[in-house]
Amino acid sequence: MSVTPKKCAIRVDPPTLILTYTDDSTGKVRQRSMPLRNFTKRSGVDRFVNELKTNPRHKKYLENVSAAQIAKLLKIIKERQSGLSMEASVDKVKKELSVDPEEDLNKLDDDALEQKKHIMDKTFEKNRKKPGDEDFQYDIDVDFGDGGIECSGWDSGEESDPSF
Repeated sequence: MSVTPKKCAIRVDPPTLILTYTDDSTGKVRQRSMPLRNFTKRSGVDRFVNELKTNPRHKKYLENVSAAQIAKLLKIIKERQSGLSMEASVDKVKKELSVDPEEDLNKLDDDALEQKKHIMDKTFEKNRKKPGDEDFQYDIDVDFGDGGIECSGWDSGEESDPSF
């Protein structure tokens, strides 16, 4: 039996992951509820995602759902259990799962830095233009104008005469 996921949602009380999918053998749209037993605001999200994706009962339903999407939904449940409203929970998780260009990544711990790097890699791959794409151009010249050029002493070329 193979399934095609359509929507993935959550129920906060009791914590439940809900998947709407199409059963490929019959073409019917169905819904599956997967209770998150013992999931609390102190639970490890990654552990629960791994348990859900490897659980024999849920594996065939979640194999085409990304672990990142499941983790995002579980983080929203955790924030709701901590007392935030749904809107505040979604905003907090969105902020946590995005990269602010003004944020100093040198101040993050190793786990948070890895998460930010993963987000940047996914964004890069999503926006990347590859040969074969309809809007791919091999050599693009962009004129940024004179306003963006900053002069620096090291690039003047007057004093530097390297003798190797």
